[in-house]
Amino acid sequence: MKTTPFKAVTERFGDKQKLVSALEKLVTDELWLKRVNENKGLGRVSNKKLLHLHDTLERVKKEFGNRAKLIESILGLMKRQKDEGLRGRLESFPTPRLLDLHTSSARGSKVAVKTDAPKEKKAPAEKKAAAAKKAPAEKKAAPAKAPANAAAKARTAAAKKKAAAKKKK
Repeated sequence: MKTTPFKAVTERFGDKQKLVSALEKLVTDELWLKRVNENKGLGRVSNKKLLHLHDTLERVKKEFGNRAKLIESILGLMKRQKDEGLRGRLESFPTPRLLDLHTSSARGSKVAVKTDAPKEKKAPAEKKAAAAKKAPAEKKAAPAKAPANAAAKARTAAAKKKAAAKKKK
């Protein structure tokens, strides 16, 4: 069963105030665009959003170092390094959106994205055995689709009658 955001905060940080203080260390001009209400601050944001933001900023800091390098990486994946208009637009995006864009761009350009869990490689004999298990013995002919409702049945019957009448002529 999935843990609740409150339980995740208490397990990882102790309480919400410690999570907010950990986030305030990450929320610098290098990683973050200030879009938080100054009167309310991060203390009023939900636990789920704070956890997501913390994980995102940690990942960006670990993999790229700062937003500028993340934007450079996105432009490199898109093969648009010299496009200043796109660069300006990307600089206005929040960091989580940039990270999502990087992930989708990497998938689109078929570049491996770094993940925490390494993939296990199968031996060629194991691949053949797995493929043999997945292959069906024989394919059966698919039954003809029947109309779903009475109106569709009536249209089908009328179309058949019309086709029969044309054949007779």
